[in-house]
Amino acid sequence: MAGTTVTFPNAEGHTLTGILDLPGGTPRASALFAHCFTCSKDIKAASRIASALTAQGIAVLRFDFTGLGQSGGDFADSNFSTNISDLLDAAQWLADEVGGPDLLVGHSLGGTAVLAAASEIPSSVAVATIGSPSAPAHLRHMLSDSEETILKGGEAVVQLGGRPFTLRRQFVEDLDRHDIPSTVGQLRKPLMIFHAPLDDIVEVENASELFLAAKHPKSFVSLDDADHLLSRERDARYVGEVLSAWASRYLPGTETSTGDALGDPGVTVATTPAGGFRTDIVAAGHALTADEPASVGGSNLGPSPYDLLSAALASCTTMTLQMYARLKKIDLKSVSVAVRHNKVHAADCEDCETREGKVDEFQRDLTLTGEIDEATRQRLVEIADKCPVHRTLHSEVKVRTRLLDDA
Repeated sequence: MAGTTVTFPNAEGHTLTGILDLPGGTPRASALFAHCFTCSKDIKAASRIASALTAQGIAVLRFDFTGLGQSGGDFADSNFSTNISDLLDAAQWLADEVGGPDLLVGHSLGGTAVLAAASEIPSSVAVATIGSPSAPAHLRHMLSDSEETILKGGEAVVQLGGRPFTLRRQFVEDLDRHDIPSTVGQLRKPLMIFHAPLDDIVEVENASELFLAAKHPKSFVSLDDADHLLSRERDARYVGEVLSAWASRYLPGTETSTGDALGDPGVTVATTPAGGFRTDIVAAGHALTADEPASVGGSNLGPSPYDLLSAALASCTTMTLQMYARLKKIDLKSVSVAVRHNKVHAADCEDCETREGKVDEFQRDLTLTGEIDEATRQRLVEIADKCPVHRTLHSEVKVRTRLLDDA
């Protein structure tokens, strides 16, 4: 990835500074990346995500908002509305120099700004947010006791991320001028939402509000135990890799055969680049990543194929039990299913028809919560065996393979 420093003017006449990350060869698409509140284009998460995107042939422009990093202007004169304006200026520069932008990506408040700006960037075909608040007013909790001082005195110095920033009345007043959920509801672009359930800066409920407001196609990816800034390299690279796999459905330059398959909700597409096991999967419009453990030469960036098969059995079981409980009016409050896959010697399996070699064994443990008598609990165990994936694993299955023209 070759990163080049670039500059361009914003609507107020200030010079904004960015980095244009280019892939080897001609870019097949371009992305505009908006950094988190009071961060900069140089935050490690931004560079790592950009690296993952350029590896897939996507050019990325990441820039500093007014008054931050290397960009001109006074941060005290900026607000959420000026962030949106800066994004539009950056999009115009990228359109003139590279084309696009085709993909819009924003981290934290940058993601919220991307959602607000997306409708004014007609070239964009997909949008992604990472740990983003569902409203700019979420910033109020960071102002602590300073908001009253700002409103009464006109400005105050506030510690944000361990650094002092001057905030003025116009900044606070601007927070309430934007109805992001309504904007998202009218977005009419595919939306990917990344969020960590344990994010202690922007609670995951913000992701839920955005997801519920959005229309399809929309996807959500849980970032598990990642922190808000994606400070661990593996978390940022995971976001970049999943993002590039998901966006490939919508970006120009996607192979026709793959694009046709992605358009069919009954088709799952898996793509494994040369040199590793990491596999990008798009299933029914949802992006997943599969991999192998480091112990067998993988990068451990996702579950293994057998882990995914275990997950299919576990999730099918929980859904089947909940559906049955709803039908029979059983007080089943929650279902937890743990599945372990092993290969065991056929000779050690008393109820197996196969007597030589090894057989696949799935150990399924059920935990049922609710006011349920013993007879009903046993009935639910029987119903678990009737889940469609369970029945598929026990029935005759044929896999038919055909070779498609790579053109």
